[in-house]
Amino acid sequence: MQNESVITIKNLWKSFGENEVLKGINLSVNKGENLVVLGRSGSGKSVAIKCLVGLVQPDKGDIIVLGTTITKLKNKELNKIRVHIGFMFQNGALYDSMSVRQNLSFTLKHHTRNLSDPEIETKIMEALENVGLVEAVDKMPAELSGGMRKRIGLARTLIINPEIILYDEPTSGLDPITSREISELILSIQQKYKTTSIIITHDMTCAKMTANRILMLKDGIIHIEGTYVELEKSNDEWVRSFFT
Repeated sequence: MQNESVITIKNLWKSFGENEVLKGINLSVNKGENLVVLGRSGSGKSVAIKCLVGLVQPDKGDIIVLGTTITKLKNKELNKIRVHIGFMFQNGALYDSMSVRQNLSFTLKHHTRNLSDPEIETKIMEALENVGLVEAVDKMPAELSGGMRKRIGLARTLIINPEIILYDEPTSGLDPITSREISELILSIQQKYKTTSIIITHDMTCAKMTANRILMLKDGIIHIEGTYVELEKSNDEWVRSFFT
């Protein structure tokens, strides 16, 4: 892992009405690093990554992605950065009226112009191979289990060859065995494609398996950071409550 910052957040603030969700967050993510963000519900984890892709506009602060300050960019400029970022939504976010092939093809055509049909097909099958679901190519989302939907969501993220992947609760709603499989998949993608990732999770097994480093958010600020092993040994009662 190189010591080259791919994402830098400086003094990030965000409120919704009276509710201050982020209160001056500072963080950086190095190239090739998996950064896990932990915290109770409502601590601002998802808001922080939505700011990263411009889905939420912060009140104050700067976000630098791949060397570009994105905070004040217009949509057209922002889209040039977004093509380098894969976002794996909590529910997989597939289009129910489209087959798996159509879901992946739609994403690819949206991000990459001028691909021939054979090139599109090759990329679709490669993405499905990466998540172990080649046989699901003609299935509809309704025919897939929760774990399969997550995998297809991940394939759709991978198909644009992102440098950065943002995972929002990648194992939520899954049984322990499937959760472990998804965590292993996140690791293998990091190793194969050298991706830089932020992983938001409540799942401590996922955190232990995937994290190079962990940040813990509490009341809108970064309460503590370190490796899983370091945080597990913490004397802080609040931190310890996550590991019991």
